[in-house]
Amino acid sequence: MADAGVSTGVTKTPAEFLKAIKGKPVLVKLNSGVDYRGILACLDGYMNIAMEQTEEYVNGQLKNKYGDAFIRGNNVLYISALNKT
Repeated sequence: MADAGVSTGVTKTPAEFLKAIKGKPVLVKLNSGVDYRGILACLDGYMNIAMEQTEEYVNGQLKNKYGDAFIRGNNVLYISALNKT
């Protein structure tokens, strides 16, 4: 499992990965296909996610920008770390 810039060469558990990317840029893909990119502020045991500086992408195109966003965990397909360039 590649951790996109967070990897130390040691296999991590999902909980360790999520702890390592808190406060860093992430991509959150929803079951609907919509992507959100921003800073992971926090998440809970139900995978409810709070993000800052959030951008919403639909079909790869930027549709909206939000200061803060809350995403309900049951809508989340995956969370991925982003390399900010």
